Amino acid sequence: MIGAPAGVKVMVATQPVDFRKGADGLAALVREQLRHDPFAGTIFVFRSKRANRLKILAWDGSGLVLLWN
Repeated sequence: MIGAPAGVKVMVATQPVDFRKGADGLAALVREQLRHDPFAGTIFVFRSKRANRLKILAWDGSGLVLLWN
């Protein structure tokens, strides 16, 4: 299990996203549709259309980190 540090917000997108998007595409989605700053330290969780995969986007202080399964 991976735990988030205390005080870190985790936002879960309720609508599926196109899983061909990479870190830049997801960061643009965060800015334009979710109206949040992808570089503010919030962790963003996205799901695929079939809801069998996740992508997690986070800023680690030096760059965007994209995790997926």
